[in-house]
Amino acid sequence: MEKRDYYEVLGVSKEASADEIKKAYRKKAIEFHPDKNPGDKVAEEKFKEAAEAYEVLSDPQKRQRYDQFGHAGVNGTAGGGFGGGGMSMDDIFEHFGDIFGGRFGGFSSFGGFGGFGGGSRSGAHHTRRGSDLRVKVTLTLQEIATGVDKKIKIQKMVTCSHCDGTGAKDSHSRKTCSTCNGTGYITQVQRTILGHMQTQSPCPTCGGEGFVITDKCPYCGGAGVVKADEIISIHIPAGVAEGMQLSMQGKGNAARNGGVNGDLLIVIQEEKHPELIRDGNDLIYNLLLPLPIAILGGTVEIPTVDGRVKVKVEKGTQPGKVLRLRNKGLPDVNRYGTGDLLVNIGVYIPSNISSEEKKIIEKLEDSPNFQPSSSDTRNFFSRFKQMFD
Repeated sequence: MEKRDYYEVLGVSKEASADEIKKAYRKKAIEFHPDKNPGDKVAEEKFKEAAEAYEVLSDPQKRQRYDQFGHAGVNGTAGGGFGGGGMSMDDIFEHFGDIFGGRFGGFSSFGGFGGFGGGSRSGAHHTRRGSDLRVKVTLTLQEIATGVDKKIKIQKMVTCSHCDGTGAKDSHSRKTCSTCNGTGYITQVQRTILGHMQTQSPCPTCGGEGFVITDKCPYCGGAGVVKADEIISIHIPAGVAEGMQLSMQGKGNAARNGGVNGDLLIVIQEEKHPELIRDGNDLIYNLLLPLPIAILGGTVEIPTVDGRVKVKVEKGTQPGKVLRLRNKGLPDVNRYGTGDLLVNIGVYIPSNISSEEKKIIEKLEDSPNFQPSSSDTRNFFSRFKQMFD
């Protein structure tokens, strides 16, 4: 199952502070804690999912990598894989003892966070956030090997220059909502058998904005945003892979009536190389040797991402042999080194030969050097088996 966005899991924005992320995790942990949901497998998975999201987003370095590369940037680093069952409940309590109030803290250990009641909203109206934009960028192996800077043209929602994003015709056309006094919420007090209960809900007059527009901007119709083309410069680091997603914060759509811009999500696509095959950070080239060179040895040219190189072929080279050219592959996106270029050797056997060529080969048919020994046969099948292992 495809992993959900970690920010979505915790219910926070991508601009959330470390304190907001911690509070959001506390809330999710309380909601799906096993003591509150005994025997509920769905709640248990959500509990683990929230722990995985918090493990990444609470670490500044992991969060930076996740913001740039998505899940691919933190694969293998997120606590052993919470969502996949790689970490037990005890492990989660041990890792986040400060959150749970102890290693084996039960549901009661959340009491220090105020339990399930008594919470109140800040009273400030909700800050809008623009939607994210997703674009695909196709790269050659050469660009992946070195990294590349590109300029792309995208159509997006931008802040209206005539009203500066307010949506109002002029400064006199936007007023503080008199119903909620600019908070965006109204407070109601209800009497229950347990006493008075105070609740807050979005203001029905302004819809939670905290202001009302009496005369809309004629250029954006009161939205505060208009559609426009924009050229954006992006830097793609070396070593990215097909399907990897990079993020540029604040380069997405502008928010209606002010707020925070969304992000630009850049999805990587690889252009197929005519000769080289990618396998992780390694590259593979299938070399078909002429029979004379396989027997006598010689020099052949091999393609790489940055040009062609000459490689010496030893005499008596057998089909199935693999030559390894160190550090001629692709760099790791996490800067953990560079892959190799693997040359798989095959030998070309012509299907049609002349009568003169046939006579030459027939002369060699009974030569001991052209008869495989039992050890040669074993070595051949051993290499053949390794190709499939």
